[in-house]
Amino acid sequence: MKILCVSDQIDPLVYSTSVKERYKDVDFVIAAGDLPMEYLDFIVSAMNKPVYFVFGNHNLNEFGLYHKIEDRYSPQRGNTSGIEEGHGAVYLGFTAKREEKTLLAGVSGSKRYNNGLNQYTEGQMKRKLLALVPRLFFNKLFYGRYLDIFVTHAPPAGIHDKSDPCHQGFECFKWFMEKFTPRYLVHGHIHLYDLQDIRVSRFNKTTVINAYSHFILDTGDETQ
Repeated sequence: MKILCVSDQIDPLVYSTSVKERYKDVDFVIAAGDLPMEYLDFIVSAMNKPVYFVFGNHNLNEFGLYHKIEDRYSPQRGNTSGIEEGHGAVYLGFTAKREEKTLLAGVSGSKRYNNGLNQYTEGQMKRKLLALVPRLFFNKLFYGRYLDIFVTHAPPAGIHDKSDPCHQGFECFKWFMEKFTPRYLVHGHIHLYDLQDIRVSRFNKTTVINAYSHFILDTGDETQ
């Protein structure tokens, strides 16, 4: 199975009239945040593949369509309908889904650094992870495993993150990987400017991938 992972930057190889042919063997797409919804629109329509996305800490004009906004720093106050699909893409933030036989879960946002929209303290993010636990136990009971791919915007603490407040990772993501052993964690948020930068790491049983710009995740499994 092959998965196109994108985040943080509009990649000309993806934003192209030849994208369908270039990635014709891709089974679905994961978007790990900080991308305009218009870009996801293009991917959905051009590739005609399922697209799952989370929000980052930028490009949040439509965040209020998916979440009730109460923070006084918010640029808008959206509806509370909790819609799961828009622009043809499926929102994976703070929930779990199943794509064929692949078990997905995701969380949006970054570490809190200026009280902006979709930023969270360590404790707030830990509580959001705990809210996923019932569905993960359901997965374990019915599918024999908790999770295959965990999609985040921010990285785990100490893995691909940076020392500045904006780009620090979440410690609770490492707790999550230890407890629920996803095969992959796909994140964005950390821009790569050097070909020597590390974008794939290992933590216990989980392969951690920085999806900046674009990355092809080949799981080695047969297409479902």
